[in-house]
Amino acid sequence: MEADYVIVGAGSAGCAMAWRLSEAGRSVIVIEYGGTDWGPFINMPGALSYPMNMSRYDWGYATEPEPHLGGRKLAVPRGKVIGGSSSINGMIYVRGHAKDFDHWAETGAEGWAYADVLPYYKRLENWHDGGHGGDASWRGTDGPLHVTRGLRDNPLTRAFVEAGRQAGYPVTPDYNGYQQEGFGPFDRTIWQGRRWSAATAYLKPALRGPNCTLIRGRARRIVIEDGRATGVDLGNRVIRARAEVIVAASAINSPQLLMLSGIGPAAHLAEHGIGVVADRPGVGRNLQDHLELYIQQAATKPVSLYRYWNLLGKAYVGARWLLTRTGPGATNQFESCGFIRSRAGVEYPDIQFHFLPIAVRYDGKIAARGHGFQAHVGPMRSESRGAVTLRSADPEAPPKILFNYMAEPQDWEDFRTAIRLTREIFAQPAFAPYRGKEISPGAEAQSDDALDEFIREEVESAYHPCGTCRMGRADDPMAVVDPETRVIGVDGLRVADSSIFPRITNGNLNAPSILVGEKAADHVLGRTPLPPSNAEPWIHPNWRTAQR
Repeated sequence: MEADYVIVGAGSAGCAMAWRLSEAGRSVIVIEYGGTDWGPFINMPGALSYPMNMSRYDWGYATEPEPHLGGRKLAVPRGKVIGGSSSINGMIYVRGHAKDFDHWAETGAEGWAYADVLPYYKRLENWHDGGHGGDASWRGTDGPLHVTRGLRDNPLTRAFVEAGRQAGYPVTPDYNGYQQEGFGPFDRTIWQGRRWSAATAYLKPALRGPNCTLIRGRARRIVIEDGRATGVDLGNRVIRARAEVIVAASAINSPQLLMLSGIGPAAHLAEHGIGVVADRPGVGRNLQDHLELYIQQAATKPVSLYRYWNLLGKAYVGARWLLTRTGPGATNQFESCGFIRSRAGVEYPDIQFHFLPIAVRYDGKIAARGHGFQAHVGPMRSESRGAVTLRSADPEAPPKILFNYMAEPQDWEDFRTAIRLTREIFAQPAFAPYRGKEISPGAEAQSDDALDEFIREEVESAYHPCGTCRMGRADDPMAVVDPETRVIGVDGLRVADSSIFPRITNGNLNAPSILVGEKAADHVLGRTPLPPSNAEPWIHPNWRTAQR
């Protein structure tokens, strides 16, 4: 078994590369440990809380006890299925703010500024505005990834955007276009009532062609001969790469595989008896994520999704979706959102809201018996950094994951601010017809200490791990890959997934992960990158002196 390119991981970036490389006439073998994405739990958007809690589809990772969260271990779902985490995620599509990518370029990822990546976003998108507005010149309309908007017919969904406006924030018709800051409709990777994962958009079309093959197996290590990656060891066989091995196995599994292959911090590898091929101290470091809280409010009218939260209701939703691909099962229910700045002097949004017209947890547990609504809220750019390290030299052993959440005092201040700003939005006249008592954190939690206790006990991951194989200049000792995604110090080897992000982007990570696959494919093929864009995105004119 050999091909020009061997890709480890059929996730968001791996699928995009498989299609782009095979479309260009190169032979590609994709190695994926997980199985098929067939079945209603993955494909029905309304069932999104199921696949990320199913061992069939999820690696089932958890953090080490987090020292600043009272020793809690937090779930770290990662997709173990074709499409990777794009097959088990919440289907929310956020490019990230223009300034995120400018920061990447300024810190050593040259060629990854917003002007450089915008043409790739346009190449990958097939955007449908659904009549909710937005300037199509900022978007792509013929790419493989369908991006749509919900019907937004629940009155709570519309009330959230109106409440944001009443609180003094802008309304934006397209946070992925000219203006991120403000309140407006969510983009989702849903098409014709079904999840539109990277597997559906890219991998399946690639597999229908003559140049792409999918192999089930667990990559145990990268085979490196005379300083060059030549294949991938699956234990029972080696898959050979004539040109390059490309690791696209996630921000958790990519650094683990590099370390198992002798690429990483020399002292850490020596602890596990692994011979050093390349001493790259940055492998596994720089781990970042978004945390969020669920601010939940009871509703005084039966307008929330709670009416379906019973056996009969769920049967109706499921049957309608199976027969017609419509109804509550055809949407992820995340249809309105907000991006705001926490204080004056912050140049671009650093708080994100996901609004949901029901009070429920990501694991599907209902918060209160009865109707309600909630906003998931959290800061976007925590300075806290963690690490992925080896538990042992056994490839079957899960790695150690420590995010070191809430390690910085600013994290606590930012979260308290986020809670208070959310309460202010829920207190606006738009919610007056529906607003009951506050369920979570509860009206009695007002002091800094009370909010800190709530944060410590209730904060959850938004499941956006990244940064563990950071991209930077070739002479940067903590960089793992150069701006063309080549592993520094090893020939014929690249990493291309969310692990290469120098810093986490604003919002959900599926879109920038697919972007990495798209752009890396051009680097692999030796193509001149797409011409940079000269589009100038909106920044609040008074950001230095005003919070809104």
